[in-house]
Amino acid sequence: MKFDYSPFLVDYVSSFDRTKGSFEEKNLLLPNIEDIRKMMNEFLSLLFPGGEEFSSPGMLRGVISRHMEAASDLLYQCSKVAWRTEVERKEASERSRAATTALLKALPELRAKLKKDAMAGFMGDPAAKSVSDIILSYPGFKAVAIHRIGHFLLQQGVPYIPRMLNEIVHSDTGIDIHPGAEIGDSFFIDHGTGVVIGETTVIKDNVKIYQGVTLGALSFPKDACGMLLRDIKRHPTIENNVTIYANASVLGPITVGEGSIIGSNAWVKEDIPPYSRVLPSSIETKIIQRKLPKEK
Repeated sequence: MKFDYSPFLVDYVSSFDRTKGSFEEKNLLLPNIEDIRKMMNEFLSLLFPGGEEFSSPGMLRGVISRHMEAASDLLYQCSKVAWRTEVERKEASERSRAATTALLKALPELRAKLKKDAMAGFMGDPAAKSVSDIILSYPGFKAVAIHRIGHFLLQQGVPYIPRMLNEIVHSDTGIDIHPGAEIGDSFFIDHGTGVVIGETTVIKDNVKIYQGVTLGALSFPKDACGMLLRDIKRHPTIENNVTIYANASVLGPITVGEGSIIGSNAWVKEDIPPYSRVLPSSIETKIIQRKLPKEK
């Protein structure tokens, strides 16, 4: 015999605030998390299809067509639902169609970036047997791949979905990259568990970080009314060719100069000159290398 829940149903449903514009009224319109996960997996398969026979160019076209149809339909439907929390149905449909079209047009560029990320992983880790090894099995690569999609959708103004993608891949990999973070070419996260990259972080090209690294904020400034200021730079800028080793914390709107190395467990909250080596306790006085201006 099933448990009789019906006596509790009316009271529970009445506890929801269905007033138009309320938090809970909007919340009931949000996309389904499992649909977002399906969409994520379809885009991963679209970017790097595998596991099927590709004996001719025509077969590749067919496989890509199947994944593109599934991914684009899920994105269109889910983003239309997400936009209904902000605009009327017709405009939500138009915005969703525009964002889906923009992402499909951007796929060749996104894929080119991810191939650079995969190559950076292969060149940076002697344990990797091939570039395919990075694509198929490295959590850092998966996290960056989904971040690049989420960041693009955030730039298109799509509500909710970029952060939902972030949290799905965070759950899968232990890597938390806010979709607002800007990441350049050839980025590699080795091992990855415990990595946190904040919303206003900027990472330039050829940067490598290890597990447990935090690129975070020092504090949360407030306005005169005591509300958090949200649209300000709070996180670091990491210049080209920087390596950050395990469990280092780089905090605040500072700049880590080009070519620098941040040692494991370092706590960094001030600008780092280019080509510096940073130890856990302080900046080492010895500069590894510093580019000098050419003599005229």
